[in-house]
Amino acid sequence: MCLLLVACRMPGALADIPLRHESCVILLHGLWRTELSMKAVEWKLGDSGFEVVNLSYPSLSHPIEELAVMAVEEGMRECRERGMERIHFVTHSLGGILVRQYLTIGDIPGLERVVMLGPPSQGSQVADFVHSFEFLHPLEPEAIEQLGTGEASIPRRLGAARFELGVIAGTANRRSLLPGFPDESGDGTVTVAETVVPGMLDFLEMPVSHTFMMWNDDVIEQVIYFLDHGYFDRSG
Repeated sequence: MCLLLVACRMPGALADIPLRHESCVILLHGLWRTELSMKAVEWKLGDSGFEVVNLSYPSLSHPIEELAVMAVEEGMRECRERGMERIHFVTHSLGGILVRQYLTIGDIPGLERVVMLGPPSQGSQVADFVHSFEFLHPLEPEAIEQLGTGEASIPRRLGAARFELGVIAGTANRRSLLPGFPDESGDGTVTVAETVVPGMLDFLEMPVSHTFMMWNDDVIEQVIYFLDHGYFDRSG
């Protein structure tokens, strides 16, 4: 009887656990990364009861339109093979753009919640800077120019999110010492302003860097909280 009373008073504690076991979370890494960069997220989500698909995609050798189809459809296929119908995404940087791009051409059946870590949602000044060196173009990933703020920008034409989205922006680097990198508050690669997605449900700034935010325990706890509740935890 006491246990039942506790459960009634803590709806987010016990009631969410069975739903986690029915959910498949697809992890999508960023540019120049592999699934290894999302390992900490994978481990903690798995320990929390979620089914997790952590995959690699060839971020350096295809345009964003092709990467979106490759990554999202592979993730969905693996979830279905495991018998999972409810789908979440947790993404880092470019990974978030792939989800939004895919939704411009097709549906994701069973899509519920998405958490994006440091997404260059308004285009990236850093991508513009890298692309400005013409001698690097033969070595440059195809996605670089598409992640910028110019005419080729994919993020700037994706429109508002029409799904349950939470965004975490890093603020560890408030002023860059590198030429061509933005001086505004940000994570050292993407500014806070660049991460904003119209239509998102919640937005959280945390003192983490772009490179290591997906290894931060507090960030991962916020990811799990959003997947359970649809908003971030500000109780602390």
